[in-house]
Amino acid sequence: MTNKYSMQPAPIGVFDSGFGGLSILREIRKELPQYDYIFLGDNARAPYGNRSFQLVYEFTLQAVKYLFSQGCHLVILACNTASAKALRSIQQRDLEGLDPNRRVLGVIRPTVEEIGHLTKSRNVGLFGTPGTVQSLSYDIEIGKMHPDIKVYSHACPMWVPLVENRESDGPGADYFVKKDVDALMSQCKEIDSIILGCTHYPLLYDKIKLYAPAGVNIIEQGPIVARSLKDYLKRHPEMEARCTRGGNCCYCTTEDASRFSPVASIFVNHTVEAHHVIL
Repeated sequence: MTNKYSMQPAPIGVFDSGFGGLSILREIRKELPQYDYIFLGDNARAPYGNRSFQLVYEFTLQAVKYLFSQGCHLVILACNTASAKALRSIQQRDLEGLDPNRRVLGVIRPTVEEIGHLTKSRNVGLFGTPGTVQSLSYDIEIGKMHPDIKVYSHACPMWVPLVENRESDGPGADYFVKKDVDALMSQCKEIDSIILGCTHYPLLYDKIKLYAPAGVNIIEQGPIVARSLKDYLKRHPEMEARCTRGGNCCYCTTEDASRFSPVASIFVNHTVEAHHVIL
């Protein structure tokens, strides 16, 4: 089979349906600043949270193909919905035909690996989009790796709009965060760790911490995924050799770049100049 993609070293690709994956990218760049990155946000079709499994799969596959076409040998799905609804199909069905030497990784498995070390009560809460919660991906993965842990999930459909409309510090955020924290904790008072199962949610971290019971671990995915990627590259030197090292990052969006850039800057804490792309 002739490889239609370039074999030259290239940046690491990071994909999200919208803005939230930028919180993952921010932590990855803190941990691994030496590499180059391409971030792709499918903002024109976001949010993915309420879309069907098939549509999320199709959209995610288009994004992966785009990043491969830009040379990326390794793509991180920095999106819980895409990781839940599309990752396994792409890994098992599509990579062989696209390029068996390229890799696509998600955010759910690294988080699940970490949770076993953090919970003492073995009762874990999950905040996620309706799509992530309905997929049961965390329940299934935690069940495989930590069969003694019980997962209590709660969907938070208002949290992403609050973040993307820059209301994460406003009184509306207090109302919805307190309401959702109370709803989750009412399922089980013994929950001692809560996974933020959406990459937007770290921007609400302070409010979640405020309304959660004292001593409950609030688990952000960014640092976990960053450490996992660092370990992955250490264990796979052949992949690490295909990643360029210039410390640069290119931002791409399917939305109007002038609308994307100001909001993206909030997530990464520096000015972003994005490029519009078509998948």
